[in-house]
Parts: sequence; C-alpha cells; structure tokens
Amino acid sequence: MSKESTASTSGPVDPVRRTPTVADVSPAERSRLTQCFQRGTQSLATNAEYAIEMFSGCVLGDPSNAVYLQSLLVALKKKYGSKKLGMLSVLWSAGYSGLKKLANSAQWHKILKQGLEILKTNPNNHACLLLMAEACGNLLFYDTQRTYLKSALDAAPADPEVNRQCAKFLADHGEFDQAIACWVRIAGVKGLAEESQHEISRLQVEKTIVAGHGLTGRSGASASVQQAGGAATGPVVEAVDRTATLKQAIQKNPADIESYLELADLLERDATVEEAEKMLERALAASGNDLKVREHLEDRQLRWSRHKVHIAEKRIESEDTSANRSVLERLRGGQLKQELEVYSARCARYPENITWKYEFALRLKAAGNYSEAIRHFQDVLQDARRKGAVALELGECFQKIKQYQLAMRNYVTAVESLTAREVELRKRALYRAGVLATGLEDNDAAQKYLSLLAGLDFGYRDVAQRLDKLGSLKDKGVSD
Repeated sequence: MSKESTASTSGPVDPVRRTPTVADVSPAERSRLTQCFQRGTQSLATNAEYAIEMFSGCVLGDPSNAVYLQSLLVALKKKYGSKKLGMLSVLWSAGYSGLKKLANSAQWHKILKQGLEILKTNPNNHACLLLMAEACGNLLFYDTQRTYLKSALDAAPADPEVNRQCAKFLADHGEFDQAIACWVRIAGVKGLAEESQHEISRLQVEKTIVAGHGLTGRSGASASVQQAGGAATGPVVEAVDRTATLKQAIQKNPADIESYLELADLLERDATVEEAEKMLERALAASGNDLKVREHLEDRQLRWSRHKVHIAEKRIESEDTSANRSVLERLRGGQLKQELEVYSARCARYPENITWKYEFALRLKAAGNYSEAIRHFQDVLQDARRKGAVALELGECFQKIKQYQLAMRNYVTAVESLTAREVELRKRALYRAGVLATGLEDNDAAQKYLSLLAGLDFGYRDVAQRLDKLGSLKDKGVSD
C-alpha cells in the first residue's frame, strides 16, 4: 500500500512555514456531524454510551475538529473514570502493535480510526494517544494533535516519551516556557538529566531568538554583565562554563556532533550568528556531511535569513528611505534564492513529501518561474486537503502566462473548494475570479463572484468600485 502524503514523514518541517489544515468535509457531511454532536451533547448526562457513539462518529468524520475530540474524551472519562494501566499493559493492549505497524508505513488516517477503538476501551492509553497525536501532526491537524498530547500528559505525566513529544510540539508552536516545563518534569528520571539540561538550554536560546533579542548587534553574555555594572554570576557563569566545556569536548573528540550543535546554540545566543554558522559548518564536516546535520544547518540559515528580512521591514516602518528599501529588496532576493535551493533539495530527497513540493512551488511562483510552479502545484493537487489553496495558486500562475481559460477554471475550483475556515483565501479567489471574468467580458460571472465577495467583505480592495462599474454597464444595456 502506498504511503499517505504527509507533512513530516520523510523529513523535518520548517515550523515557521507550517500551515494548519482542516479535514476535507462536504457541507452535507458537516451538517450531519453537527446533528450527531448535538445529540451526543444532549445525552451525555444520562446516557454516556450513546454520547460516546455520537462523538466517535464526529471524530471519525472530522479528525481535525478539537471540540469533537474533547467532547469524546470527556464522555470516555465519565464512563471509565481515572483508571490507568501500567506501561506493559499499555504496550500489550489489543491493537497497539497494529498501530505501530501503521505508523511505520505512514497510514495516518488508519491510525486515527483504529486508535479510536483502543481509546474506547481505555481513554488513558498514553501510548495510543501519542501515536494518534503523531498522525494528526503529519496530517497538519494541529488542534487535535494538541488535544491528544494533553490527554497523554494527563494520563502519564511522568512518562519521558510523553514529555518529549509534548515539549517538541510546544516548542514548534512557540510555547517555550511550557516546553521547558516538560523537560524539567523528567529531569530527575535516571539517565535523562543530561538530555533534559541540553534541551532546556536549547529552548532558552530559541525563546530568546523568537522574542527578537540578539540576532543583530548582540553583545556576549559577559559584556551584558559588564554593562550592568556587575560581576558575572548565575546563568552567565553557567553559560561561559558550558561553552568552555563544549569546546574541550570537541577538542577531545572532534566527532562529537552533539557538542558542536549545542555550542552553536550558545554562540547564537551569546556571540554572533556568523560564529554559530561556522560552528554548524564544522559539525557538518565532522559528521561526514550527515543529512540530519545538513538539514539542521539549512533550517537555521532559513530562519536567520527570515529574521534579517523582518528587521529590514521594521527599519522601513520607522525610516522609509531608498537606501533602506534597496537593502530590503536585496535581502528578500537572497532569502528567495536560499529557499529555492533548500526546498529543491528537499523535494529531491523526499519525492513523496507533498509539503516540500508545495513550498517549492510557492517559491518558484514568487521567482516568476510560472511554468515550473504549475508543474509542482499540479503534483500537490493529489492532496485533497490543499485543493482550494493550490487551485488558487494555479489560477494565478496560468493568468501570468496568459492562459486565461485555465486560470478561470482553477479560480472556480478554488471558490468551490475553500471552506469557511479559509476565509482570506476564499476572498482572494473570489476577487481573482471576478476580475478575470470582467476582463473576459463575462459580466454575469463577474457580478456573481464580486457580489459573493462583497457579501463577505465589502471593503475588500476595490470590489465596491468594480460592482458599481458592472452595475453601470448593466443599466446602460437596459436603457439601450
């Protein structure tokens, strides 16, 4: 059986670029699920079994809906209470080995279906909850991934793997304090002290960077203390000592890749990005061009590039000069070139990964290479969850190469496919369809799409003026 298209089956996903998706549910099916949910809610107090059946159907029908999932878990806990199995009982529970096999072959939807049956017999099976969270993460259902992870943590708050997975999710979503708390929670577990300390240090660096401190014009830790007029104490001393320890470890064992990576984190925080990048390049050389190390370096370089662009944009907000605009244009060009190279390489490494193809296609479009972008977007169309967004991108590409009928066909597909949750994309698709229909002198279609847009957002761009103009043409035709 072929693998399902996933966001991270074959390689890491850049957290800054990840976009959550919702399950592909038709309006009729969504109406049916709403009715089931209402029946489950009404019967929960008096008939938990019936509520569980109703909520289970909702979760299967829309696995991206966190409200459905939370209601099911509440109903299951109402039935079973807080009874928990031991780890061996969890691992040997019926169906768990089957879930592992499905995970190995990336059959994420099947994991959610079979995992639900396991949870209906034991909602505190944290191993099952973790696998279901992994499935949701690969399907980009982040709301339900969070719910499964929270339930796993509630069921097994001291379990190392549960805390690892929760910490990773929280860090990827910028919730660094909560991620650090997960590592603190298991720092006392035998054999995990060093790993926990390493991750806590790394997350503190990430938190500092995301907060906007220090990527440009940073002073080192010791300099910060001197400026404050005090002696180096506490965390600063620890950082300096840790840096020295890591340098000694590398000198003693030049193949100690983890020490290179941790030292690069510290250099990024306390020295400069340039020094951190050089350290990562040394790590890549020492690893023999290991793929994981290379992608770690690539991800950092992309993030640094984005940050430079962000700083340049902020500078223009306060001082809009031709020189600053020139700098911003140069940085954006460099960022696009770098992203094209990285995502092209990722597509070659992971040809089945739809996410990399989508990201690469977006960059090709941004670079004006519309024919190649079209080819890659068409590959992504096999992913039904992205149908509306991809159709919109295809329409814009076809319009750029003056294939207007193909562009219109894709805009119509986008309008029909985009859901209420994707309102900004839907507004853009309606506007593109209305404007192109005007250019093709199909005034009825133009009136239709622009009127739909006006119903959503009357202030969207120049939609009001366009509708007035179409109205004038129609009035003129009637008077003639």
